[in-house]
Amino acid sequence: MFGLGPTEVVLILVVGLLLFGAKKLPELGRSLGQGLREFKNASKQIFEDDETPSYASSASPVRQIEVEASTPASGSAEASATAQPDAD
Repeated sequence: MFGLGPTEVVLILVVGLLLFGAKKLPELGRSLGQGLREFKNASKQIFEDDETPSYASSASPVRQIEVEASTPASGSAEASATAQPDAD
């Protein structure tokens, strides 16, 4: 447990008992447990939110627009320049 031996844990508990008294220790433990539980639930909720993409929850679907490549007209100068090979 965090690299603490049994004597260190007992020493910490005795110091806590002397500082806070026998009535306050259960209240402190209860509030510490509730805080840890809330932190765990909040962190779990954050990780679950990261797994779902943000666009999946939007009301309107995303539309894809297809763009066709325009080809030059056959009468244009560019088309005639590329269509005729050089005779040089």
